[in-house]
Amino acid sequence: MTKKLYYDSAYIKEWSTTVTAAIEREDGIYMTLAETAFYPLGGGQPCDTGTIGGIAVLDVVLEDQEVLHKVAQLPGQTEVECLIDWTRRFDHMQQHSGQHLLSAVFLKLYQAATVSFHLGSEYATIDLDLQELSAEQLAEAEQEVNRKIYQNLAITSYFVTAEEMAKLPLVKLPKVTEDIRIVEIEGVEHNACGGTHVASTGAIGMIKLLRSEKQKGHVRVTFLCGGRALAAFNDHVQIISQLSVKFNTGKEEIMDRIGKWEQEQKLLVTELAAVKEQNDSYLARDLLASMEEGSGVLTHISDDRPLKDLQSLAAKLTALTDLPVLLLSAAENKAVLANSGSADFSCGAFFKAHLGKYQGKGGGSDKLAQAGFPSWEDALAFYNFAKGQF
Repeated sequence: MTKKLYYDSAYIKEWSTTVTAAIEREDGIYMTLAETAFYPLGGGQPCDTGTIGGIAVLDVVLEDQEVLHKVAQLPGQTEVECLIDWTRRFDHMQQHSGQHLLSAVFLKLYQAATVSFHLGSEYATIDLDLQELSAEQLAEAEQEVNRKIYQNLAITSYFVTAEEMAKLPLVKLPKVTEDIRIVEIEGVEHNACGGTHVASTGAIGMIKLLRSEKQKGHVRVTFLCGGRALAAFNDHVQIISQLSVKFNTGKEEIMDRIGKWEQEQKLLVTELAAVKEQNDSYLARDLLASMEEGSGVLTHISDDRPLKDLQSLAAKLTALTDLPVLLLSAAENKAVLANSGSADFSCGAFFKAHLGKYQGKGGGSDKLAQAGFPSWEDALAFYNFAKGQF
């Protein structure tokens, strides 16, 4: 059986060992080692990656107490040098230790037990046995958990027997009855856990609680620890700096400046809508005035109007004439067909019957239908065809 070096120390980064077996499966090649510091997937913690004999480790799993390492190919020798991806490992150590400390704080402050833990690639979450958690409580927990970090409390791990375990104030009893590993945070908690952890709370760095939300009868708290929290802080500082430059103001006044900008944008949108409404009215009258006598349909091709504007123009036109209205947008390769309701045909039915011949997709009601086309040629061909049907 493989000797699990990650139980001796989570800080082992490289070592020499012997390949003891190779296993070929449908999903790839696996190998076992005499000793390994590669942590396998389990307990909410992702597996380690790195290299064995210079070959990438793709996955690490635990089966029947044996650690299997999935590799791209087998090394050419049995004696190999192993190297842990330390950035990934230490990140997992910070997040996992941070979770233990955070869970202990929630239990102490609000008697809220942690019912599940997930360590993702971007953030970690815990689900608490709570019905709700206020913003004030979230802030209080964040202050307290970071105070525990500043105290730099020792984090140790060790194996105990079932008899020894019975004497410990465990947060939760483990499912196993032998090889029971305890992770202890000095003066805070004893927890049965097989994961990798930092040596003291100070190495967690900091914990930032991002949000809390209700989740299937519990409260889910999303958080970042250590390097992840620092990276998020740097991202936020960069965004704030860019906003300060963009709005030509200090960071303290950014929100006020954004509020004023939003008001300005609302006024501009209102003014633009009024101008477009007026222009549509002018264009509608011009189109009606320029129609050829005896025409059975009012048509128009717009070079720059989007579909939404064509629909608005169609509404203006059908209020002024009982003729069907056919409009085409060159900007979006889209067509609109409308009528006032007095016509004896359905716009939606017409599109449904003929769009397929021109690779068009769309539909609508009796009074209004719209469609899009993959190319201008298809859109124009349909437009010309539809003109001839009225």
